[in-house]
Amino acid sequence: MNFYNKIILSGISILFFTMLISGCDDTITSDELDKRVIPDSNIDYYTHIQPIFSVKCASSFCHDDGTRAGGLSLTSYGNATADLSIVFPGDPSVSKLVWAIEGTGGTQPMPPPGAAPPLTENQIKGIKTWIAEGAKPGANKP
Repeated sequence: MNFYNKIILSGISILFFTMLISGCDDTITSDELDKRVIPDSNIDYYTHIQPIFSVKCASSFCHDDGTRAGGLSLTSYGNATADLSIVFPGDPSVSKLVWAIEGTGGTQPMPPPGAAPPLTENQIKGIKTWIAEGAKPGANKP
């Protein structure tokens, strides 16, 4: 193989890998997340809830594993459900997470104004339904 063929092959390889990597971007923006509709029942944690936590709660360096604002990380199912006072399976009315996202129970609304875009009514309802349905992980674990 001559020198020019090696350069062409190298260029094609670099182009291929660049396209492959950019095509595998599975991140979602807050605007894209807000357009998703969470169903009225059968809420799956990994499909419906974790994306909300990842984009609106953990991505602004508040409730990630390093910062743990208020002692809470929402980066995984285990973290989100570890404390029954935060997420009380079956009863959203006594779950501090619901109080925080609604700004009730003497708490300030979460996320705080300016820290991240607020949750939509559909997202709040989805979280409450997920908790009411038992705060189970669901079947769609990545």
